[in-house]
Amino acid sequence: MRWRGVPLDVLLAVSGVGLDLLTTAHAGDTRYLPAEMNLPMALLVGLPMGLVRRRPVPVALYLAGLLVVTDQLESFTSNTAQILVCVALGVVGYRSGWRGTLLAVAAAMGATALNIVDPGIPVVMNTWVYSIFLAVFPAVLGAYLRGSAGPLEERDVTPDALLAAGGVAITVLSTWTSWHAGTQPVWVVGLLAVVGGLSLGIARRLPGVVFLLQGALLVSADTYLNQVVNTCVILTLIAIGVFAMRVTSWAWTIVAYAAGCMLTAIAVVGEQTQTTPFRVGILMTLVATPIAIGRYLGMRQAAAAAERLRAEEAARAAVAQVRADQLAERERIARDVHDIVAHHVGAMVLRASAARYTAPDGPVADALSDIRETGHQVLQDLRDLLDLLRDPERQPDLLANPADVVRESAERMAAAGLVVDLELDPATDRAPLIARASAARIVQEGLTNVLKHAGPGTRVRVSVTPSAEGLSVRIRNGRPPTVVERLPSSGRGLAGMRERVRTLGGTLSAGPDGEGGWLLAASLPARSVA
Repeated sequence: MRWRGVPLDVLLAVSGVGLDLLTTAHAGDTRYLPAEMNLPMALLVGLPMGLVRRRPVPVALYLAGLLVVTDQLESFTSNTAQILVCVALGVVGYRSGWRGTLLAVAAAMGATALNIVDPGIPVVMNTWVYSIFLAVFPAVLGAYLRGSAGPLEERDVTPDALLAAGGVAITVLSTWTSWHAGTQPVWVVGLLAVVGGLSLGIARRLPGVVFLLQGALLVSADTYLNQVVNTCVILTLIAIGVFAMRVTSWAWTIVAYAAGCMLTAIAVVGEQTQTTPFRVGILMTLVATPIAIGRYLGMRQAAAAAERLRAEEAARAAVAQVRADQLAERERIARDVHDIVAHHVGAMVLRASAARYTAPDGPVADALSDIRETGHQVLQDLRDLLDLLRDPERQPDLLANPADVVRESAERMAAAGLVVDLELDPATDRAPLIARASAARIVQEGLTNVLKHAGPGTRVRVSVTPSAEGLSVRIRNGRPPTVVERLPSSGRGLAGMRERVRTLGGTLSAGPDGEGGWLLAASLPARSVA
C-alpha cells in the first residue's frame, strides 16, 4: 500500500499530535500552564503537520513562532516544536525555492537560539553554531533528496558487494579490540561497526544518505569512543569520494567538501592541537583527494556511457542505411525490369493485336488472340510483382500459388470434418495474380468460418470461376447436421475479407441462403483500383 494524498496528510498530523503526547505524557504543571493543557498544546503543534506537504514554508514559520511561544511559557511542547520544525525545514528544502527556504531557515535559527539559551545566560558562539547547524542541515538534506544523484543505469552489484565487504573488513579488523573501551555495550559498538561498513554497499545508489550516516558515526565515535575515530574518518572519506563520483553537480560537491572538512576537523583537531596554516592545508588536501578521485571516476563513467550511446546510435544508423540501400537497389531493379521486360512484352502484345486483324479467322487468329491475352496478363502480373519488389511487406500473398492455396485449404477442412465440393475453373489462371491471391484468402477464411459456426459434417460447396468482371468466389454451406454450440466470434474475419475485396474494387455479400445454410459471394475485378 502506498500512502498518498489526504491519508498521508492525516497520518502526518496524527503523528505530530502523538509525538507531543508521548513527550509530555508524564509532565505536570508548569509556571504558566496546567497539566490539562497538554492535549490542546499537542493539537496546536501537531495538526499543522497535515499541511506541511502543501504549505511547507508557512508551516515552518508557524512552528518557529510556536517554538518561541512555548519556550516563553516554559511548556514541554517546545521540545516537540523543535523536532517538528526540523522536519518542516526538510520538506521546505525538498519542495520550495531558495527564497522560501532562506526565510524558513532564518526563522528557525532565531527560534532555536532562543530555545537553547536560558534566561540570564548570554548567547555564545556554540549557541549560534548549534542553531545554524540544526536549521541548515534538514533544509540541505531536503534539497539534496530532491534529485542530485540519478538512478544507476547498470545492474551489476559486484562493486556494491566489494564496497560492503571492504567496509566491514576495515571497521571490524581495525576496531574490534576497542569495542569494550567505551561506555556503550560491546554489542552496540560492534553492531554500529558492521552497519557502518555494510552501508558502503549502497553508497553508489544512495551516496548522500551514506555520507550523512558516516558523518554521524564519526561524530558519535569522537564523543563516545575516541579509539575508533581514525577508522570512521577513513569510511567518511570513502563515502565522500563515492558521493563526488555519483553527484555531478559542482554545488553539491562543494557542500560535501565543506562538510567533509568540518567532520575531519572534528576528528583530528583536539583541545591541545595547535592550528596552523600548514595543518589546515594538509586537512583540506586530505579531503580534496577522494573528491578528485571520485570526480575523475565519474567523468570516466560518463565518457564510457556516452561512447556506448554513440556506438548504439551508429549501429542503428548503419542498419537504417543498409535498409535504405536495399530498398534503393530493389527500386533500381524494379525500374530496370519494368523498362526492359515491359517494353518488349508491350511491343509483342501490340504486334500480336495488329496481326490479329489481318487474320480474322482460323487457328492463326486464335493463336494471336491467345498471345495478346497472355501478354496482357504478363504485364499485369509483372506490375504486381514489381510492387512486391519495391515493398516486400505490401503483398506477401503473391509469393504462393493461389490455386495450390485453394486446394490445400479444401483438403485441410475436409480432414477436419467438412464435406467439401471444390470447383476450381482452370480458366481462373488467366485472371490477374492479385485477384487470384485474394480469392484464395477468401476461400481460406470462408471455410474456416463454416467449420467454426456450422461444425463438422456440414456440406459446403466452393466455386472459383471466371466472370464478366474478373473472378467470382462462392462458398455455400448447407444446414448443420447437428445442433452446434455457437463459438465466440470477433467478426474480424469477415471484416478483413470485405476490406480485401474493397481494396480491389469488388463486392462481397454474406448471409443466410434461405434454406438453413449460409452463402458467401465475392466478385473480384480483373484490374485492381489504383
